[in-house]
Amino acid sequence: MAAALNATELIRQLDEAVATRDDESRCLNVKKVLIDSVSDGRMTLPAAFLQPVPDRYARRLLHRDPQGRYTVIAMVWGEGQSTPLHDHAGIWCVECVYQGRITVTSYSVRGGDPETGVVKFEPEREIVAGRGEAGALIPPFEYHTIANADPTPSVTIHVYGGEMDHCHIFSPVSGGHRRQYRELSYTA
Repeated sequence: MAAALNATELIRQLDEAVATRDDESRCLNVKKVLIDSVSDGRMTLPAAFLQPVPDRYARRLLHRDPQGRYTVIAMVWGEGQSTPLHDHAGIWCVECVYQGRITVTSYSVRGGDPETGVVKFEPEREIVAGRGEAGALIPPFEYHTIANADPTPSVTIHVYGGEMDHCHIFSPVSGGHRRQYRELSYTA
């Protein structure tokens, strides 16, 4: 096993990864940093960041870029915990499994208007990802759900293209899903 990756080195690598001008290249670069760091075991999170909470998944801030280019968040998923169908409010994101397994289901809009009314979604792909596997969301491809696939806590690392302080969730209604604004916060 290689030497542990310290926070300063991880931030330096992420700073380099997001330095390009287009979101696709940024996401590819960030994915490589996360996959390499998690897969070889160099990235270690403090124990306080690995603890689930009983009522919903935990969302803990690891780093906020002082220039506002990205944030790094650890999410902890207890048994049976998941997100509703949601978007990323127009922000790119790379998600990497740090511990356990998660199920990610991506959706495409197949009718309606996500901005004003009822939206019809169609599931596109469902994957079960394990340690060191990563995916990216680049708007307008940003609709998905995440669920813990294990009976024990799973942990994911998310790098967002800015501060993701809100999103839109989509609640089932007759004929599709209705969009609702949701503020996001961090778990203490």
